[in-house]
Amino acid sequence: MIGKASRRSWLIWFTAALVYLLSVFHRTSFGVAGLEAADRFGVGAAALGTFTVLQVGVYAAMQIPTGVLVDRHGPRRVLVAALLFLGLGQILLAVAHSYGLGLLARGVLGFGDALTFVSVLRLIAAHFPGRQYAVVTSFTTAIGFVGNLAATVPLTLLLAGPGWLPTFLVAGLVTTLYATVVAARVRDTPQGHAAKTARVDRRELARQVRTAWHVPGTRLGFWVHFTTMFAPNVLTLLWGVPFLVQGQGLAPATASALLTVFVFGSMLGGPLTGALIGARPGLRMPLVVGYLAGAALVWALLLGWPGTIPVAVLVPCFAFLSLGGPASMIAFALARDYNPLHRVGTATGVVNVGGFVATTITALAVGVLLQLSGNFRVALLAVVVVLALGTFRTLVWWRRARAALFAAQARGEQVPVQVRRRLWDVQEDRQVPAAA
Repeated sequence: MIGKASRRSWLIWFTAALVYLLSVFHRTSFGVAGLEAADRFGVGAAALGTFTVLQVGVYAAMQIPTGVLVDRHGPRRVLVAALLFLGLGQILLAVAHSYGLGLLARGVLGFGDALTFVSVLRLIAAHFPGRQYAVVTSFTTAIGFVGNLAATVPLTLLLAGPGWLPTFLVAGLVTTLYATVVAARVRDTPQGHAAKTARVDRRELARQVRTAWHVPGTRLGFWVHFTTMFAPNVLTLLWGVPFLVQGQGLAPATASALLTVFVFGSMLGGPLTGALIGARPGLRMPLVVGYLAGAALVWALLLGWPGTIPVAVLVPCFAFLSLGGPASMIAFALARDYNPLHRVGTATGVVNVGGFVATTITALAVGVLLQLSGNFRVALLAVVVVLALGTFRTLVWWRRARAALFAAQARGEQVPVQVRRRLWDVQEDRQVPAAA
């Protein structure tokens, strides 16, 4: 058990968090480059959506393998590999002129992106005590959103100025070079703590994944992540600018500026959410449910507004939806609390699949519906359907996770202390159930 994080641990975390910043930049760079990509590759809405579907699909498919790789080889090696794949993917995109090579580039980039966040969370779990986990994770996401911010107005200006090739080529080269910094500076565990890894065969790996998946808290984390983060992702990764430009008649510069609302909202909301749930863990699931209820109202307003939606309405709506990113971090706190440290990477990978599966499904559905109807309001109904499904499953697994722990307590089984402190208010000799 870690008593207090050292200065060295903070430096290691910051070095790793910059990897996440780069991965978010690369991930979201297509959000403002989508219209230019459609012209460059000569494709329509459905084919354009395939870029994001492939990238995010690869990301989602790699989350569980990434968790296993991190637990087996340590986060430092996985982060170095992530940077090399991210750089290669962006370099390929820079030189791509054909649709096929563009798809390959985004697939490679998605592979590198997939290796990043779970690795950083594993470092946080190893270097920081449990009471700081949510706060440091929220700081990580806030740093990541700086990369998102760079992929809005600044990237739009670079694409309009130096152009496609220089912009993406330099981004890829800088990312590749940063791998040497990570290799030299990052350490998997605090000084004096030996990293515990063990070779396991495929059956053992499958058993480890199944064990993590069957933990009710992991399943709850999966559905929390699935439901809270996908809608902001769908807008910032691909469909935000086309919706605002083609559907609402805004200028491209105005549209990319509006996407910065998601960035600033998440940057402010992330640390606040982390500090709040760190001090009051009983508020975790009420915050999630409150966000989902509010998101349903926001989408009803956006899709039901008669005519063009005013910017004065879009800004607060986007600001609220941006809180889905900070809310999704609650899912990782659940994964950490319900699993032992040697399985945290795997459980985090399982949880992280959720939001990106939802993003993949929704991005593809929006593209197909837009191709068929030519109407963004019809196409974005896909978001409402996925939101309703995820909300229902989140409520189901919240109830089941609580019931499982209460049953274990009643049988006299030992409940991990970090979980017990978050699910039970201990008052003298009696225990009173509290929110998860």
